[in-house]
Amino acid sequence: MTQAPPAVADAAADVPAYCEDLVVRAQAAKQALAKVPGAQRDAALRAIARRIRASEASLREANAKDLEAGREAGLSPAMLDRLALTPARVESIAAALEQIAGQADPLGRVIDGRVLPNGIRLEKRRVAIGVVLIIFESRPNVTADAAALCLKAGNAAILRGGKEAAHSNRGLAACVRAGLVEEGLPEDAVQLVGTTDRAAVGELLAKTGRIDMAVPRGGKSLIEAVVAQARVPVVKHYDGNCHVYVDASADEEMALAICLNAKTHRTGVCNAAETVLFHADTAQSGLAKRVLEALIGAGVEVRGDARVCAEAPAAKPATEEDWSTEYLDLIVAARVVDDLDQAVEHINHYGSKHTDAIVTGRLDAGNAFVQGVDTANCMVNCSTRFSDGQEYGLGAEIGISTDKLHARGPMGAEDLTTYQWVLHGDGQVRG
Repeated sequence: MTQAPPAVADAAADVPAYCEDLVVRAQAAKQALAKVPGAQRDAALRAIARRIRASEASLREANAKDLEAGREAGLSPAMLDRLALTPARVESIAAALEQIAGQADPLGRVIDGRVLPNGIRLEKRRVAIGVVLIIFESRPNVTADAAALCLKAGNAAILRGGKEAAHSNRGLAACVRAGLVEEGLPEDAVQLVGTTDRAAVGELLAKTGRIDMAVPRGGKSLIEAVVAQARVPVVKHYDGNCHVYVDASADEEMALAICLNAKTHRTGVCNAAETVLFHADTAQSGLAKRVLEALIGAGVEVRGDARVCAEAPAAKPATEEDWSTEYLDLIVAARVVDDLDQAVEHINHYGSKHTDAIVTGRLDAGNAFVQGVDTANCMVNCSTRFSDGQEYGLGAEIGISTDKLHARGPMGAEDLTTYQWVLHGDGQVRG
């Protein structure tokens, strides 16, 4: 068994040396993981799940300390909701690990293969990325989710959580590392950064050639800070300014249900709707008014354009800033547009390329929306809340990417792999 990482006090005393040690350990673990078969990695995931279930009481006790500190620090209700570990959420974390364990091993999978004219057999195979750095805020479940997905894909993980979830993260990381040891895997395949000193983030983001990819999860300011400092590749999304467009042909009850769910199911998450767009015909038919009144009745503050304010006198006039704001609260921007093309234009101009939905009764309108909107997740007649790795059957997600290289949308284990060209010959040489 490897030596334990330096204590927090040691890390604070010499951050550069501490971060160097983390990376050295991660590199060694990466090499060891390359020899571990998929069945053994899956056994470790199940062992971690068992330990998390067995540790529910201590995990919730640790989480209570984080929640108390968060309330004292003035965290918003949405942030406190993200931070909380309920019995159901602890079970969900464990269940996600088992779901990931039950998936096919992404490593070694042949993506493409053919025999070249010279007789060489060419294959394109999935391989691990290497060492992945995950920097995140608030949500302690990311500790387990990120560790599990990295392990499934054969990567070593360095996890740097926010101070607001420090106790919860340490408890979950202890379960992860104990499960690794139980199944004979390198303990340092998953390391939790033991200092809250922000200098550690900059040190790690500069480890070119030894940290292969960074994934920030959190608010826009965190992600912008990571991108500004990074010398390693970063996969990210800045914010979740998600839209629901209610088309002229939308079923009224469906539009009501989707708009309410997308906005109010959980306001503090990145796939909650922040803007609702209405086709002009829905204003004439009364559907826009009905949806707006339902949102207001659910406690949502509506900030609308002139036509929305005419339909719902309780709405406040929207500013230009409202169209591009991720509220993460019971606030929604609303606008009446002339047609589908104007809705698409609005989304492409103001949106964050995260998740956008259309409610429509016409197949051609749904297809035109999908083709026109530049977004990672496009929903036709369903809530934006479904853009989630677990909902997609990925077990969990390392994050949601709005980039176009190398992954887009919720990232599961397969998205934590790259590929390698493998050629098998029988002595061919190039003339």
